[in-house]
Amino acid sequence: MPFALLLLGLAVFAQGTSEFMLSGLVPDIARNLGVSVPAAGALTSAFAVGMVVGAPLVAGLARRWPRRGALLAFLVVFLAVHVVGALTGSFEVLLATRVVGALASAGFLAVALVAAVDMVPADAKGRATSMLLGGVTLACVAGVPAGAVLGGLWGWRAAFWAVALVSLPALVAVARSVPGGAAGGAAGGAPPALRGELRSLRSPRLVVTLVLGALVNGATFCTFTYLAPLVTEVAGLGNAWVPGVLALFGAGSFAGVSAAGRFADRRPVPVLVFGGVAVCLGWCLLALGAGHPALALGLVFAQGALSFGVGSTLISQVLYAAPGAPTLAGGFATAAFNVGAALGPWAGGVVIDAGFGYRAPVWVSAGLVALAGVVAGGVWRERERVLGRDVVAD
Repeated sequence: MPFALLLLGLAVFAQGTSEFMLSGLVPDIARNLGVSVPAAGALTSAFAVGMVVGAPLVAGLARRWPRRGALLAFLVVFLAVHVVGALTGSFEVLLATRVVGALASAGFLAVALVAAVDMVPADAKGRATSMLLGGVTLACVAGVPAGAVLGGLWGWRAAFWAVALVSLPALVAVARSVPGGAAGGAAGGAPPALRGELRSLRSPRLVVTLVLGALVNGATFCTFTYLAPLVTEVAGLGNAWVPGVLALFGAGSFAGVSAAGRFADRRPVPVLVFGGVAVCLGWCLLALGAGHPALALGLVFAQGALSFGVGSTLISQVLYAAPGAPTLAGGFATAAFNVGAALGPWAGGVVIDAGFGYRAPVWVSAGLVALAGVVAGGVWRERERVLGRDVVAD
């Protein structure tokens, strides 16, 4: 894999840390800014909403920008809003910085996905995607727990300052190492016509893959956003355990993405089918066994691996499903997965506010993955019915 791809992963690491770190900071932000825990959890949803809106929109706008310049511009905006977020005492301003930061992150990731797959052979998109998403999983392993530690020592604002500082070397790395060319063009050439890209997005296979990605990612974020209170209130572990539990989930996610990257290009269907069933069963087991610390810790690792393994495979399948839309496919993949990232914390907050406790988001996660299975099964049956009808007609 090209070294420049690793450097793109460094920038994604900073952005993934920002997106996920609130899972360990939600209680502190709620107390400091005088809002409820579900309201503070909505900061994760706000970031996701910004990603949903920004990914296809900004990807479309940046199609003809110089690739390196577009990536640098997005990183500068991302860094600046974290400085503002670290300084503000207003929940509303903090919420706004999350949305703007998400728009910048969405644009960066959409262009970075194009750059990543352009750096590797045509049949290695899964490996390229998994390497880029390795930055996200490393954020879970190191960035998110470090943010939780900083938040515990010096308050949640310290975590925002840390993200801004980590973004600085990413700026230098992108400026020195990423190839130029138009953001949407293959091999640095001119991008295809926008109308042609939009036509490519009508593929039924692409639409189904995007829906499945949204549901699976929604399940992941639904539980992950409320892991801190699940650990302290249900498992009965102290606050000092929270960074370690977040790191455990991150270690599992890194293992899952790494393993899935080996098979996503050659055998995606077994990864999705068996992985999807295992993810659903795992959420059910965690909901039932969250009161037993040893079992809960083991399941946190397993669910991190399974969720991100299935999720990264779905992202690579989006890119395979729309070869005629290299820029917008990446943007819509980012948007769909962040629909889930917005839906999950919102759904988890609803069941918590309804008085069902901190196990409830885990049950919601199981339900979302089960729904993804129902959708996939329905599409498969319809496909078999149509194929059978065509055979009889012939």
